[in-house]
Amino acid sequence: MIRDARVLRAGFVPSEVQHRDAEVNHLSSVLEPVTNDEPADPAVVTGPSGAGKTCLSQFVTERLREEVLDVEVTYINCWRNYTRFRAVYQLLDDLGETLDIHRQSTPHDELINRLQQYDGSRTVVILDEVDQLEDSDVIYDLHSLPQFALICIANEQDDLYNRLDDRLVSRLRSSEHVRMDRYHDEQLRDILAARAKRGLEKDAITDDQLHRIADAAAGDARLAIGILRTAASAADRKNAGQITNDILLDAAGDARDQIKQKNLDSLTPHQQVVYDVVRKHGPVGPSEIHDRYSNEVDDARTKRTIRTYLSKMSQYNLVEAEGTSRDREYTIVNGYLSSAVE
Repeated sequence: MIRDARVLRAGFVPSEVQHRDAEVNHLSSVLEPVTNDEPADPAVVTGPSGAGKTCLSQFVTERLREEVLDVEVTYINCWRNYTRFRAVYQLLDDLGETLDIHRQSTPHDELINRLQQYDGSRTVVILDEVDQLEDSDVIYDLHSLPQFALICIANEQDDLYNRLDDRLVSRLRSSEHVRMDRYHDEQLRDILAARAKRGLEKDAITDDQLHRIADAAAGDARLAIGILRTAASAADRKNAGQITNDILLDAAGDARDQIKQKNLDSLTPHQQVVYDVVRKHGPVGPSEIHDRYSNEVDDARTKRTIRTYLSKMSQYNLVEAEGTSRDREYTIVNGYLSSAVE
């Protein structure tokens, strides 16, 4: 059944990005100075989970590399590289500048100095989930160096700016902002159809089933592709010639569970403590969450940071909030109301 498994993977970047022409043109125009070996202003790309922010950024930068010989692109996932040291080390490692650096014993200052002395190709740095950075100085480090062009990806602009100091906020507010909305059902169906056409055998899935996946995913392309991938994998294991409705029904729940587990595994240590507080004591308000969290850690973050953590976890369907800002309470998300493809 599976002809090309690559197109069913979450990180696959297609040869054309559907229904994002305006956003592609906008981001391309921001990076255009790089084609002339000139500094480019930073770009902030925002939108809900599954809106295609990462795909868009990688697609545009790959096209840039096709046009310009002497340019590099590096992708840094700030879920994993959430400290200043990890992010800078990842960047230097991608640039081949860590051969004589010991990761466990090298001081921060030496890494920053190495970054400042870098005189190689102009480099576009994609900081994905940039609001996950515990130390925003890495953004300032890169912003101040003309050889680096920044693409900062986040779900919410306000959540990003709430984590930054005033000097960075003022600079980023004057940068280009590429806003991305959720996909409509028909747009998701088109995306799924293109992937099914290239990745699966003919007639492996019906157009009606693609519509049902799109409807269940509610605008989230990552989830929609995950359902398609999970269903195709299950059908392939059973040596089935087609994806049946029963297989599709099971795949919807499995894909959601896989995404949720991946999001849980990506939480930073402090976010994990906050999540555990909500899991054990919810429904629970922000003040009580912060008090219980502070009792569990040695270097507690501020209440403002904890609210940002909760907002992030809400965006990724790990916790849900009820009530107004004054009486808001959080509980963990145990399941999904629209998990079935019916």
